[in-house]
Amino acid sequence: MQNDDTSLRNLLLKVEEWIKFLWSKKLLIIIVGLIGGALGLTISLNTDPKYKGELTFVLEEGNQSSLLGAYSGLASQFGIDLSGGGAGNGLFQGDNILEFLKSRMMIQSTLLSSIIVEGKEMTMAECYIGFNKLRESWKGKGLENVFFPLNADHRTFSRQQDSILQDLFKRIIKGNLQVTRPDKKLNFISVQCISKHEVFSKHFAEVLVKEATDFYIDTKTRRNQISVDKLQLQADSIEILLNRKTYSAASIQDINQNPAKLAAGVSAEFAMRDKFILQTMYAEVVKNLELSKIAMAQETPVIQVVDSPILPLEKIRLGKLKGIVFGGLIGGVLVIASLILRKTYRDILG
Repeated sequence: MQNDDTSLRNLLLKVEEWIKFLWSKKLLIIIVGLIGGALGLTISLNTDPKYKGELTFVLEEGNQSSLLGAYSGLASQFGIDLSGGGAGNGLFQGDNILEFLKSRMMIQSTLLSSIIVEGKEMTMAECYIGFNKLRESWKGKGLENVFFPLNADHRTFSRQQDSILQDLFKRIIKGNLQVTRPDKKLNFISVQCISKHEVFSKHFAEVLVKEATDFYIDTKTRRNQISVDKLQLQADSIEILLNRKTYSAASIQDINQNPAKLAAGVSAEFAMRDKFILQTMYAEVVKNLELSKIAMAQETPVIQVVDSPILPLEKIRLGKLKGIVFGGLIGGVLVIASLILRKTYRDILG
């Protein structure tokens, strides 16, 4: 017990000693704190504001009706797949869509889309390069004359263009783009683009979501679209044959008006039989075509935009008061830490 009291007493004496030491250096601490505050104010005045463009949307998965399963066997007789389960389910399950929105493919596709700035149309890649003054930093590296024109095919890009796009992708992921699910229990997804250019922040968030959702819907409905196209082709072909057979049967009936000539009526019977078969086939194909269209409609996911960025965007900048307070605190902490380290070092040597 006595040892514990002694240890506590020594600790209190040590704290009192440090307080007296720092109090003796209060003038230095105040001066450094004021300098830090002045630097913080200078930084806040000379730092360009950033603009936050935020788009929130809800992803609703499409589900096929159980009624369609009853007809899948019938449709399979014509080589048609109505089983649904569009391709790409795994890619967009859970939080995968968050990573997909940040993928290189989606961001580079967005960068190559157009944007109008001050009446001039350009790619968003050129806009990003411009307001970040990247081309100036490329001088002497052979990159200052590399451009990204509108409607260019990225498959024909040079090695330098691909390299720059890769660099822009990394910059955007690191410093401009945030994709989150605010509530894990809900399907709300937030896409934020924060940059020095107001129009870019707004347009980038909107186009990125559009590019991703277009790809998503195409992927989810591709199998059903193939089924619809195949059935439509079959329906059109059978309809043409049915029309021809109908006219042919009518012509044969007009020729064979004498009921005594039974042999002559055989051709008319054959024509009517072929017509009936074609009618049956056409009815089945049209039925399966409509079922396939229903399947595609129910499988198509619904992307509902809840909130879209509206100009003027929210400004993000370091305020004057925050700059002074943060600068002063950082300056004070740094000088106190340096004083403590210096005294500790001297005590060890002394």
